[in-house]
Amino acid sequence: MLFFRRGVSADPLLVREAATIEELDMKNVTALIAALEAELGADAVLTAESDLAPFTEDWRGRYKGPAAAVVQPSNTSQVSAVVRLCAAYGVPVLPQGGNTSLCAGAVPANVGLPPVIVNLTRMRRIRHIDAANGSMEVEAGCVLKTIQDAAAAEQRLYAVSLGAEGSCQIGGNLSTNAGGTAVLRYGNTRDNVLGLEVVLADGTVWNGLRALRKDNTGLDLKHLFIGTEGTLGIITAATLKLHPLPVQHALAWFAPVDPAAALHILGMFQAACGSRLSAFEMINRRQLELVVEQVPGRRNPLSELHEWHVLVELGDTHGGEEMAALMQQTLEHAAVAGLIHDAVLASNQTQRAALWEIRHSVSEANKKAGVGLTTDCAVPVSAVPLFIERATQAVHAIVPGLDILVVAHLGDGNAHFIPFFTFDAWRQLADRSAMANAMRRCVNDVAHELRGTFSAEHGVGQTGLPEMAHYKSAAELGLMRAVKNALDPHNLFNPGRLLP
Repeated sequence: MLFFRRGVSADPLLVREAATIEELDMKNVTALIAALEAELGADAVLTAESDLAPFTEDWRGRYKGPAAAVVQPSNTSQVSAVVRLCAAYGVPVLPQGGNTSLCAGAVPANVGLPPVIVNLTRMRRIRHIDAANGSMEVEAGCVLKTIQDAAAAEQRLYAVSLGAEGSCQIGGNLSTNAGGTAVLRYGNTRDNVLGLEVVLADGTVWNGLRALRKDNTGLDLKHLFIGTEGTLGIITAATLKLHPLPVQHALAWFAPVDPAAALHILGMFQAACGSRLSAFEMINRRQLELVVEQVPGRRNPLSELHEWHVLVELGDTHGGEEMAALMQQTLEHAAVAGLIHDAVLASNQTQRAALWEIRHSVSEANKKAGVGLTTDCAVPVSAVPLFIERATQAVHAIVPGLDILVVAHLGDGNAHFIPFFTFDAWRQLADRSAMANAMRRCVNDVAHELRGTFSAEHGVGQTGLPEMAHYKSAAELGLMRAVKNALDPHNLFNPGRLLP
């Protein structure tokens, strides 16, 4: 078992009496592990340090914390049993999916008692698809891409799409209310869920797996658990909303003059194409350079490297030629208006996939190239150009000329503004933690001034806890704490997360 000496967090929600890990009765810990093995089987309970390593560190290698054990239940009944046992022995629980978080939300923190990590990878069944109702019931460990493919096989679309879709799990998507590249048309994860199954803090299973569009019978309880990062319960299954599957697409990559021009072109596409507009993604020059440099097979789609680049896509169940004509006509109007430098249209599925691969390669490229201090701000769509301008000024006031990467879901106002250090420059900093905090705070301050938020789709995790304390009002935090106390009075689930 991997145990470190850790002081208890000052969070008033932590009601544990032990001051250090040594004060835990080790016989109780041993008994807990034995009880977990008896309930799940020894192969589903990991305690050796080498076995725990993949689950206790985030995928970028920036956060690592201790765990009492990792358990891998195979069904909801086993999750319920794990929760009951951990509650009886006073050991906290950390739900975990694919561990793809960008804010260290899925690995243990170095505060309080080491948790039992409940990894849901084995719960990956697609229980039911009802194409006529536009719904599918899946377990929390299902990989997002598997869900998308299963829906497509029934001529339906599960609309949430993001770069990590080949490894992230739906339980994690739900717990963070993941966004992605299709929010413009289909909304966040929250907008694509009809019902949930959740294990509560006493082991009770709430079955809210309804497949209804309308149910006006009191509180919509599923929204208590979506976006709350496993602090109120463990999501074990979900009923997801499906849409008609677009089989015709028109996609283009173009270089707008600047973000303000891109915003104007967004309006032109919305007016010309309506609900067919499904993606409008913008990156800056330095971000494209890193993708081309770091990821094999990626290249600039245009003949020149411009300061700004946008991927725009239309989708529908029919009318491919009509959409291609609309795409070309809209871009021509933008060119006549002096809003774009150049553009290229995908003429087949291979070209379409290659353009999307560029967009989905940004995280891989950035991890290879250096240290990006990723922010996840959202502002009103109309304020995105001003946000980029002011945030750039704020960062350069701290480090003049520092590289900045911009990856913006421009259609929904979410801009990942990333101050970027090479590995050498990062190692030379005297106080890297202070630099990271200063960079994130100055960018988040700009978003706040523009009536925005510091977390649009990544969640809070560990990175965002100081920002919650800084930007959330006492009234908001008080309401959230009241809900936490009501559903998890002994702070069993994910202590020290979400609530500063």
